[in-house]
Amino acid sequence: MIAETVCSAVSAAGLGIAVVTAYRKRFLAATRIAAYALVPVGLVMTGVVGWLADTAFSPTAWAGFGVLGAAWLLFAGTRAVERRRGGTRAERKAARGDRSAAVAPGASAPSLGPATRPATGSATTPRATGATGSNDDFSDIEAILKKHGI
Repeated sequence: MIAETVCSAVSAAGLGIAVVTAYRKRFLAATRIAAYALVPVGLVMTGVVGWLADTAFSPTAWAGFGVLGAAWLLFAGTRAVERRRGGTRAERKAARGDRSAAVAPGASAPSLGPATRPATGSATTPRATGATGSNDDFSDIEAILKKHGI
């Protein structure tokens, strides 16, 4: 009964403020204030306030809210662990099976192919710096330049 009285007083005060606002020629704001002021009376008339008052002072209702909170915590915890691990067990098995197909078999091979110059000289012998030595080193570059007309 106290809740209904408080809601009625809040609505009356809100409607009074709406009248003063309308007197100041701010009709749009007055209409909004009146709409907000009528909400508590509407809640009392529908019985929502009585239900909330009965729920607020009921130990059974609070125990129910506790059970709902525990269920939510369990659900959120399992989702967090599932995301951290990378999905369900079946999803992880499927991902492990698809890894071999994800990379092309020759992906680690160089894109230009094997080296074209022979490895006949030893590391201690110096290379020939003549016309034949530089031709071997730059033959690939010359071929590319000729292909592009340079």
